[in-house]
Amino acid sequence: MIMPEEPKKKSIWNRLMAIMLLIVGVLIVLVLYISYFKDRTLDFSFKYSPVNYTAGAYTTKDTFASDLVVSNNYVDLEGFELTGPAERALLFETDSNSVLFAHGIYEKAYPASLTKIMTAILAIECGDMEDVVTMEAADFMLEEGSQNSNMVAGDQVTLKQLLEVMLVYSANDASNAIARHIAGSTDAFVDMMNEKAHSLGMLGTNFVNAHGLHDDDHYTCAYDVYLMLNEAMNLPLFNEIIRMSSYTLDVTRGDTVVSYYYDSTDEFLTGLQSVPEGVILWGGKTGTTPEAGANIALIAQDEDGIPYISVVMNADKKTILYEDMSALLACINEA
Repeated sequence: MIMPEEPKKKSIWNRLMAIMLLIVGVLIVLVLYISYFKDRTLDFSFKYSPVNYTAGAYTTKDTFASDLVVSNNYVDLEGFELTGPAERALLFETDSNSVLFAHGIYEKAYPASLTKIMTAILAIECGDMEDVVTMEAADFMLEEGSQNSNMVAGDQVTLKQLLEVMLVYSANDASNAIARHIAGSTDAFVDMMNEKAHSLGMLGTNFVNAHGLHDDDHYTCAYDVYLMLNEAMNLPLFNEIIRMSSYTLDVTRGDTVVSYYYDSTDEFLTGLQSVPEGVILWGGKTGTTPEAGANIALIAQDEDGIPYISVVMNADKKTILYEDMSALLACINEA
């Protein structure tokens, strides 16, 4: 007697259905998995969005810390101590992203002319250095006694010249002219500054002007200065300018050319202060106001070419600033 084949066909069909359901199930799980992680780890349009600030330190996830130093608010360095209790300072080795010293680096501080690092970043990234800029009266509307280039309304210079006189001599009128030229107005440029700061993870910073003259709502912290200077290091023109110990500005004034000579505001570069033996100074930026105290942010390297970023803020006076920075740089030799 021949057995019917119907049960055998049903068995094969059931197996095929089971396999198909399994494949569909796997595909559904895979789609959900990809969608879930795409929303969280595959979108790098906001590269630094995973940063959080908690308990006096930045904590990071995924991409943010891959090329950055992440530090606690305080990290002691044997044999080094700041002179003033209100000072904030750091010393980071940027090849291995190591923390040598940190003191109050997430605490609010006024940046003074360290602000001009951000102004320079945007000028280089967004501007054409060959553009000719005509100085306007509004560029010179500054508080009495503030640093300026001695140019006058109607003078013509290139954007690159403005950048040079701003970084070397810390001319505030040059900062205003850069902001106006790049964004059309100071307010629009300040918006760009704050957007850039946010993109760099500068969570403790708010800018209200392009030069750093005091405003209670214009503030930062030492760690954010590191983030800003670390970004500027990637710009060859910035690195070129911050090494200058002096600068001569040739201004077109009508049918004549007027020249101005400026010494750098960085006394390490001008030789008024000595760099510790074995330390090679690349350059940096200074900034001083009565409210901010004396500030300096530097890029240096040791004899093996390993780069460091060092920041000292809120020193009571310049002599203390340079004493503390010199002592901090000397620690590079012991790293």
